Amino acid sequence: MPTTRRYPPALPFVATQHWRLATGSQVAVYHYPPANAGTRHPIPFVYLNGGPVRGISELDHRFLQLLARQGYDVYAYEQAGGGRSDLLPMDQYTISRSVRDLAAFVDRLGKGRVDILGFSSGAVVLTRALADPRVAERLHRAVIAEPGPMDGPTAHTTGHKGLPSARGLAPAMTGPRSTHIPRYAAAFGLMRLGLLTPDTGLIGQAEGDNAFTAADLGSDTASGYCARDAHRIPAEDTAQNFSFSPAASLRVQQTVKDSPSIAPQLAHSRTPAMLMIAECSSQVRQWATVILANDPAIQRTQYIPGVGHHMWNGLDANNDRAAAIVTAFLQDEPAPLPNYPTSAEIPAFLRDHK
Repeated sequence: MPTTRRYPPALPFVATQHWRLATGSQVAVYHYPPANAGTRHPIPFVYLNGGPVRGISELDHRFLQLLARQGYDVYAYEQAGGGRSDLLPMDQYTISRSVRDLAAFVDRLGKGRVDILGFSSGAVVLTRALADPRVAERLHRAVIAEPGPMDGPTAHTTGHKGLPSARGLAPAMTGPRSTHIPRYAAAFGLMRLGLLTPDTGLIGQAEGDNAFTAADLGSDTASGYCARDAHRIPAEDTAQNFSFSPAASLRVQQTVKDSPSIAPQLAHSRTPAMLMIAECSSQVRQWATVILANDPAIQRTQYIPGVGHHMWNGLDANNDRAAAIVTAFLQDEPAPLPNYPTSAEIPAFLRDHK
């Protein structure tokens, strides 16, 4: 594999912009202007994808296009090191840098406060932004979807997950795997076990990014879907667009694990927020409920039946349903689903939804 970064080619359906942020990060930006002339929403909408250091999948792009067709001015950016964004030195991949980049992105956008949807590790960035009043003042409304652990104490929490996912049930992913090559297999495996640091000299950051394929994720992709969908998991991405940085992602995750509790800061949040939880979530339930318990500004929770971690997945009407849930909150309209669980219902939720 090349030892200098080989970036994915341009997408055929949206232009890639490159913005230099005040933090020094250069990120790839995608803009979907509102396509509905009759209904245009004045607040810009920003999407933070999961990863943590991963390109935005074509499946996610289709969901963003759906929101734009409903009149939203949609922006998304790939976090530093992910997709078409420039790499950082390995020691600069931290969760605090991700939060600073978010603030710098909103400032660079220059359109005032934004509505924001954070998914998975993107929801962690968003939650930590809500706990920082200097960043939160840039946010109008926040949607926290299927969050990972928000801090060190949460990351070390063990508990129940949702209903069974398709992990171990879905057919094995096909295609080339870098882990069929011993050097890559050893490096990625040892890094994941914590026996090798992300800045290892065994493989360079750019080489590792170039080598890693969707098939290398193995059953991680299947874990984002309900068991009932095991034999119809959609193609989330193309081989040309797929981009994942295993070393940088592990580095960011480690900085979350090493961080102190943000619960005292989150308790002062005033940004209206909504929490989205999937029925077949592969995430530890307490990763979501600890946010619900500590953020007094969460106005509603939507527990979504029939979906796994990747809630907008192109199956059945799941994209439309997720969009309806998000847009109802952003417009302060009645929720499509019951407000469940509330903070008072957390103990019963953890008991009943295993």
